[in-house]
Amino acid sequence: MSKILIIEDDLSIGEMMSIYLYEEGYQVMRAETGRQGEVLFRDFEPDVIVLDIMLPDVDGIQLCTDFRNSSTIPILMVSAKNEVSDRVKGLQTGADDYLCKPFSMRELSARIQALLRRSHAFPPPVQTTDTTEQVVHLDLEKRCLFVHSKVIETTFSEFEIMKLFWQNQGRVYSREELLNRVRGYDSYVTERAIDVHIANLRKKIEADPKEPKYIKTVWGVGYKFLLT
Repeated sequence: MSKILIIEDDLSIGEMMSIYLYEEGYQVMRAETGRQGEVLFRDFEPDVIVLDIMLPDVDGIQLCTDFRNSSTIPILMVSAKNEVSDRVKGLQTGADDYLCKPFSMRELSARIQALLRRSHAFPPPVQTTDTTEQVVHLDLEKRCLFVHSKVIETTFSEFEIMKLFWQNQGRVYSREELLNRVRGYDSYVTERAIDVHIANLRKKIEADPKEPKYIKTVWGVGYKFLLT
């Protein structure tokens, strides 16, 4: 039974989500404040976090950052803020998906199912050359990204993009293909989100993000990954 942590201060919305997801077969805990959410995050050990941006005590964006600094648990951000800039900011912070209010409970459940499917997908490791000689290495079983043998923290979505690149080195992916991989076909996000993830990955693995060696831009098409 997957565990869902809901951090939502609106009583009616929070109760509605809790009841619906409980009836869908999830183990659900709900916090009405950010501080309560931090405690449940440690004690409940959820599989997915549903996080409202507007909280009475802690800004949801900051809370998302705090969670992401210590965990790769998928985070679904929910908010009445539906401007593209708001969605991009949430994704830049480390959220794996963004759902605008009002939304249907069926869509909420579908988004959570998509995040759970991707978080539990562990394909067989790809055979590569000697990793001791590689500056960048991906351990698919442990879901770890290494740069110069040092573990680099990634968001769930960033790792999914790197995993796709790693398994298909040299192949060019369009932004739409990457969106379908990371978000699922039923999620409403923009191609700008992919550019944000790519920029963040370059900052983490490239010596000079402005002159990338590994993640290459294919102008007019998308991106590709080359290890050498």
